Amino acid sequence: MAEHKLEELRQQKSKIQEGGGEKRIAAQHEKGKLTARERVNLLFDEGSFVEIDGFVKHRCVNFGMETVDAPGEGVITGYGTVEGKLVYTYAQDFTVVGGSLGEMHAKKICKVQDMAVKMGAPIVGMNDSGGARIQEGVDALSGYAHIFYRNTIASGVIPQITAIMGPCAGGAVYSPALTDFIFMVDQSSQMFITGPQVIKTVTGEEVTSEELGGGMTHNRISGVAHGVANNDEECILEIRRLLSFLPSNNMEGAPVFETEDDINRIIPELDDMIPDSPNKPYDMKTIIEMLADDGDFFEVQPYFAMNIITGFIRINGQSVGVIANQPKVLAGCLDINASDKAARFVRTCDCFNIPVLNIVDVPGFLPGKGQEHGGIIRHGAKMLYAYSEATVPKITLIVRKAYGGAYIAMCCKELGADLVLAWPTAEIAVMGAEGAANIIFRNEIKDAEDPQALRAEKIANYKQEFATPYKAAERGYVDDVIEPSSTRPRLVSALNMLASKRDSRPSKKHGNLPV
Repeated sequence: MAEHKLEELRQQKSKIQEGGGEKRIAAQHEKGKLTARERVNLLFDEGSFVEIDGFVKHRCVNFGMETVDAPGEGVITGYGTVEGKLVYTYAQDFTVVGGSLGEMHAKKICKVQDMAVKMGAPIVGMNDSGGARIQEGVDALSGYAHIFYRNTIASGVIPQITAIMGPCAGGAVYSPALTDFIFMVDQSSQMFITGPQVIKTVTGEEVTSEELGGGMTHNRISGVAHGVANNDEECILEIRRLLSFLPSNNMEGAPVFETEDDINRIIPELDDMIPDSPNKPYDMKTIIEMLADDGDFFEVQPYFAMNIITGFIRINGQSVGVIANQPKVLAGCLDINASDKAARFVRTCDCFNIPVLNIVDVPGFLPGKGQEHGGIIRHGAKMLYAYSEATVPKITLIVRKAYGGAYIAMCCKELGADLVLAWPTAEIAVMGAEGAANIIFRNEIKDAEDPQALRAEKIANYKQEFATPYKAAERGYVDDVIEPSSTRPRLVSALNMLASKRDSRPSKKHGNLPV
């Protein structure tokens, strides 16, 4: 082969590697952001990334676009390995025409989406774009639609993870919203349908980009995002960590890691974890971390609906999804946001064959006009639907309160729990003893010579009779009452027992989730 041909190839590839050039790369770094290529190299195992479609170019002839040089068409696509596992990616390059999406930019993304589904491998998108390329008009909008369609078809087939690492506005936000997990970078990434300028023009309201759609806004308030990082590096490392808990696709199990954490480890501290007072809070995360291999807990949506906890742990090396009430926030009540958060996480675990552990300490659904008018009935039904639909192993551990409809919503035996365990501190009843006594014995207490004494007696009787795990165990709703310190070995045993579980549902096109 003629040397000049090889030299031409090297020069063209070098130009693609340089992206928007030194000046624009420097501007990216000044904002505290990595370039698209730096992000890709950080995501993948060293030397494993293989680029696809680096030579693709736009074919726009309007508004002088034919004179614009856009190396790589403003997006890097390809595949590589993360901890040895095949993963696909696309990373929008803000240094090249602002990472704007046009026809060929979209086709590059669609190609790796299709390849990821065919190969049964996760895909990670890194968004940093000024939006649709105006010069390409409807071709750009069509490109978005193609991407959204593929996000939907891939849903539940392969894990889809999005990192918002710069602006993401207008229709562009819907591709991330269709993926399984969204990570954002604090102070340097934003998502919104309409930006601050449009809002000011239409409504007169003044708001900053960060306040409107920044990382903490979507992690704490809207619940759109699942995690927030301080910088690009931290964000990508969190994604690598998340991938370690997930299988490559819906036909596989999650990877099993060797652990030196004793499967028979007894945890004496758990025996004294639940306060004597039923109204005293404690931190449920402490229990989760004590049960996990090496105390490793990857929390999902840690800032949203903090009255319920979701995330991944490993038990004997196996990935387990955890849903747990948090007594420190709203006493662990279920509300609209907590219901949405839990239901979505249960369905994610079910998609990817990850067993679910429910740790229950719930006094009920949050009362109030705001909740009722906001549709708590509909939102709470999502939890019932998600648990009933899920066919993965489901273990429920009741540690304290399990009252009323919230007891059911946290996956009781009749909702499909394969194994229900309870600590001696569990209280399984329609409601708390005080409320129950006041309703059942209302007239008797009212007519008593000493109402206070009789009320106290009835409350004590109700607690003795119903506010324990033993009545439920008598009926078979609880499979065993265990010593808290022995919980980890019992969970290991349960997961081993349930490993061969096979469950099916009636044949149908799909159910009608109460969205």
